[in-house]
Amino acid sequence: MVFSRLFFIYIFLPVCLLCYGLARGTKQKNLVLIIFSLIFYAWGEPVYIFLMLATAVVNYTAALFIGKYQGKKGDTAATVIAVTYDLLMLGVFEYSGFITENINALFSCSVPVPDIRLPIGISFYTFQTVSYIIDCHWEKVEPQRKFSNFLLYLTLFPQLVAGPIVRYSTIEKEISDRKIEICDVSYGLNRVALGLGKKVLLANQLSIIVDSFLGNIGSSTMFGAWYGALAYGLQIYFDFSGYSDIAIGLGRVFGFHFDENFDHPFICKDITEFWQRWHISLSTFFRDYVLYIPIFGKRRKYGGLFLVWLCTGIWHGASWNFIIWGLYYGIFVFIEMLIGKKRMKKIPVVLRHVYSKLVIIIGFVIFYFEKLDKLGIFLRTAFGFSKNGFIAMQDKISVVNNMYLLTAAVICCFPIIKYVKQLSDRHFVTRAAVSSAAAVASALLLIVTSIMLVASTANPFLYFRF
Repeated sequence: MVFSRLFFIYIFLPVCLLCYGLARGTKQKNLVLIIFSLIFYAWGEPVYIFLMLATAVVNYTAALFIGKYQGKKGDTAATVIAVTYDLLMLGVFEYSGFITENINALFSCSVPVPDIRLPIGISFYTFQTVSYIIDCHWEKVEPQRKFSNFLLYLTLFPQLVAGPIVRYSTIEKEISDRKIEICDVSYGLNRVALGLGKKVLLANQLSIIVDSFLGNIGSSTMFGAWYGALAYGLQIYFDFSGYSDIAIGLGRVFGFHFDENFDHPFICKDITEFWQRWHISLSTFFRDYVLYIPIFGKRRKYGGLFLVWLCTGIWHGASWNFIIWGLYYGIFVFIEMLIGKKRMKKIPVVLRHVYSKLVIIIGFVIFYFEKLDKLGIFLRTAFGFSKNGFIAMQDKISVVNNMYLLTAAVICCFPIIKYVKQLSDRHFVTRAAVSSAAAVASALLLIVTSIMLVASTANPFLYFRF
């Protein structure tokens, strides 16, 4: 099931909220969430729900062993078994075909390539279980004794198929004891409406431009290549951050406080700052669980850095372009580390913005083209080595027709809402006025997005590879 579907917005979610509101006490509310989360996942993955349940049993049991044999060999053994199981399941379902194809190409073999459908959300819930097991091993959290509580953590539908990656420590207390106030519901619903607006009004419409220019890169001009790349960067941002907004908003409605996942990344001045603002739950996961593992000796600082970016690329998909994409960003982060923060700050701000945006846009292009020959065509076209010319009439028409969309998308990249909220919080009257305006704006957003969902055929779901 997908958030940006009318069935979810007007049938599944209202029924879930009604049952949740009628449930008494945290135990009943948790049961409602578990049932609806399993329905939510089974709606699109009726078979793979058993894989997710098996993952829950394995990790729940392993955590109990870790708690029982804390600091002993049993602790380490349970940790290794659970993490190996999690990563093996992820590897089999997401990467077995890719690995087999490359073995065949490298050794001129004809090993049958397994055609395994990727379970939706497996990348997200696998990282949640891995972080939970390691945190139990490191004694950062206590193993959850109730299986139902752990199952709720793993299957909670707001963040199940599209993130953010929620750590157990973030909602540990709220699983067993949480209070929901009117302000939480109001904030949550406003956040959901904002996320739907980002997804339906911006990302979906930008996808049409992307399909027209990057999807037909062989006939695109130099201007068209960059235009399509810029549109794709904006599409990815509003799609990913929109789903995160919906997840965070739904979580708040149910009494959970998820951490932020995007923090206006395009206002960054360098690539290091970009990744401190983009997909925060993923970058902090690799920072905390991969960067400092002691396998590189004294050089683990740089060895761990490139391992992190290699893993980041691999996590996003089973294709060489994702590996290149990860290492591409690793190189620029490495260069910025060598330059140092103090010397980076001495570079004129304008140059830092130009540098970071150029690197980011090319990074999005690498992410887009799974076929490397298409990526090569883009690079030749974008840097003037194509016979298609600089700009064509269809490029100008597209820009004019989408001027309002592009302007709105660029404006929404800035933290305007955050700034207005900070100003309004200084006085009760302005705070009340802004809250009322936000409620009206959210209602209008919901109406407009609903109309667009009825009328539009462009509603891509980008998380099938995760």
